Amino acid sequence: NMSNANAANPYAAPTARVEDVPANAEAEAIRKAHISTEASIKAVGLLYYLGTIGLGIAAIGSLIGARDGVSLGIGVGMLAIGALFGFVGYGIRGLKNWARITGIVLAALGLLNFPVGTLINAYILYLFLSKKGRMVFSPEYQDIIAATPEVKYRTSILVWIFLGLLVLLFAAA
Repeated sequence: NMSNANAANPYAAPTARVEDVPANAEAEAIRKAHISTEASIKAVGLLYYLGTIGLGIAAIGSLIGARDGVSLGIGVGMLAIGALFGFVGYGIRGLKNWARITGIVLAALGLLNFPVGTLINAYILYLFLSKKGRMVFSPEYQDIIAATPEVKYRTSILVWIFLGLLVLLFAAA
């Protein structure tokens, strides 16, 4: 009988379209709640890269024009600090907790660069010390990133404008 074939079988396994349900809905929800902070922290890593480039150029200029031991020492010091910034920027971009701690120390020192450095470093401290910032640098969040590669941050035009102005201010400082 054809009508019996179309009737629901109470003993059949339930059917659902699996592709409609994310593999790990909780991890995806956590990632989406933190993706903006994650993107902002990675942008800080880019600022450290810019600092590396700026200090590298200044160090080379200082070393080329060195006339005495003091200017030679300044050039070597700038080169060392630039290398540190590059190393920390790499760690921040990789969301490594050691880079968060080092970044907190560098940002606290950067507060002394009044007025632009104070503003930028206060924001960096906020990012690194906030609840979401601590989560983004945690090992648990690394697992969430690995489980949710499809979750991407979409940058709005206002953020690009703000970042452009921030880079200009940083370059001017």
